[in-house]
Amino acid sequence: MSHYLLSVYDTENQVGGAPSTPEDRQAFMRRVIALEEEMDKAGAFVFGGALHGPDAATVVRGGTGLDKVTTDGPFAEGKEHIGGFYIIDAEDLDEALEWATKVVEAINHAIEVRPFRATGRLEDGH
Repeated sequence: MSHYLLSVYDTENQVGGAPSTPEDRQAFMRRVIALEEEMDKAGAFVFGGALHGPDAATVVRGGTGLDKVTTDGPFAEGKEHIGGFYIIDAEDLDEALEWATKVVEAINHAIEVRPFRATGRLEDGH
């Protein structure tokens, strides 16, 4: 099994196809919960989450002491930023793309799929 990152990008705090009414938000959450349950049952779900907007970001540059610089805002200035993601286990890119298709169907928004190279410890044996 390989890990893949499924990234959801926002454009200036607006996700295309995002729900706008309470009823739409409930239906959206039901689709996302069902998708995550399906991923979990299939053994593909490793981790996922949504990020706060880029205005909540802080960038740290430099080393320690006087060399360290922190700035408010995102690392890169731009209209698009990562709004959420999944880390999944998949046999290969084709299987990752199948899960990506299900994510797109659940959230009604395009995503990016990239191989993920874990450099640290993942829990639950992943």
